[in-house]
Amino acid sequence: MSDDAGYIAELVTRARRAQEQIADYTQQQIDDVCLSVGWEVYEDRNIADLARVAVESSGMGNVPDKITKHKVKVLGVLKDLKGAISVGEIFRDPGRGITKYAKPVGVVGALLPVTNPTATPASNGLSILKGRNAVIFAPHPRAAAASKLAVEYMRQGLKRVGAPEDLVQITEEPSIGRTGELMKQVDLVVATGGGAMVKAAYSSGTPAYGVGPGNSVQIIAEDADLPDAVAKIALSKVFDYATSCSSENSVIIHQDLYEQAVARFVEHEHSYLIQGEEREQLERWMWRPNKHGVPGLNPAIIAQSAVRIAADAGIQVPEETRILLVEGRDPLEQDHFAEEKLCPVLTLYRARDFAEAVDLLTRLTDNAGTGHSCGIHTFRSEYVHELGMRMRTSRIMVRQAQAPANGGNFFNGMPSTVTLGCGTWGGNSTTENINYRHFLNVTWVSEPIPVEKPSDEEMWGDFHSRYPG
Repeated sequence: MSDDAGYIAELVTRARRAQEQIADYTQQQIDDVCLSVGWEVYEDRNIADLARVAVESSGMGNVPDKITKHKVKVLGVLKDLKGAISVGEIFRDPGRGITKYAKPVGVVGALLPVTNPTATPASNGLSILKGRNAVIFAPHPRAAAASKLAVEYMRQGLKRVGAPEDLVQITEEPSIGRTGELMKQVDLVVATGGGAMVKAAYSSGTPAYGVGPGNSVQIIAEDADLPDAVAKIALSKVFDYATSCSSENSVIIHQDLYEQAVARFVEHEHSYLIQGEEREQLERWMWRPNKHGVPGLNPAIIAQSAVRIAADAGIQVPEETRILLVEGRDPLEQDHFAEEKLCPVLTLYRARDFAEAVDLLTRLTDNAGTGHSCGIHTFRSEYVHELGMRMRTSRIMVRQAQAPANGGNFFNGMPSTVTLGCGTWGGNSTTENINYRHFLNVTWVSEPIPVEKPSDEEMWGDFHSRYPG
């Protein structure tokens, strides 16, 4: 057995022992576990420490927004968990003779992203614990210190209620080898991060939940409340310097509102419109060739401020600039600015009507980010219905700021999470927001009921009348 395999085996053994100790926990006991652990990653002083260490270790995002993210995500998850049944009998339908019983999935290996190293373990950890499971986190090396601190707080919460602390663990000195071994030895993997990480999770031989790449796009229709739409898009784009995969990357604006929208971004949201040679300068800085000469997103721009990105690209912008605006070009499939950018750079497109907006939206989504999300600012239900019927995305937000909305918030009914499934469109196994239900095994008990067998006439009578012979 390799050193990595032996190290992970010891963690898994400790996790299984801890899980055995809570095998007979009641619903109240496991709910107290979640409340206690949740408080440790919600309490203001702890959150401030987590946010500070996350920014210091990763060099991404900003402290105030990470504090807000913790407050919203942890409380949102706990709100969803409150009153939810995850122990014993969880469903009964006497008429169908069906009863369902919840069981743990076991030991979960949870892979963490560098962009969100503390709110992710906090949020996913609560959902995992709700099912009486144990979790071992694999942090990103660049943000390991932040993730480790989050786990230490979570273990304090376990200790307070007398639960075994080894229900929550983290791999020390993270490496590709250790993360690979973790995925092999646990019962379930949840991977929140880049495409390579998710692909590795699905290839590990262990059941896995993963997320797809984001490239969220919003439409501003002709009937939109323009000040509200621009304000929400800006809020979403600048939050934590766009660390979220749900942060808008492009906006498609009806031509009648286009000039007003640009002016509003500039005048009210401290945006700067990149034009002329500056566009090429910015593109050259944001996409750099790798060792094979293939351009890829420059890591130095990820989750950095608009002012810093502009300065590093050799572009002078006002000190108060929060967003860099770039006008999209056609064919968009050959334009880097049509892709996910993970920073406060927003691409703008002009549409003559809703049909052209949908065409652009479809092309942008299929070009990058299929399956993830999109949104629209409109009050026309037929527009919303059209997107719901047509778009190959797992979630569509209506008149909402995409980054805080996709993963659930107090202003919508989406399950609160930091892990967004993108379905087969995005190479994932589910389109759902990953929540506590995904960390339950469910036993179906079936009892006999009176026979309900339809006759041939009941099944095919109408069909044969419409298709005789």
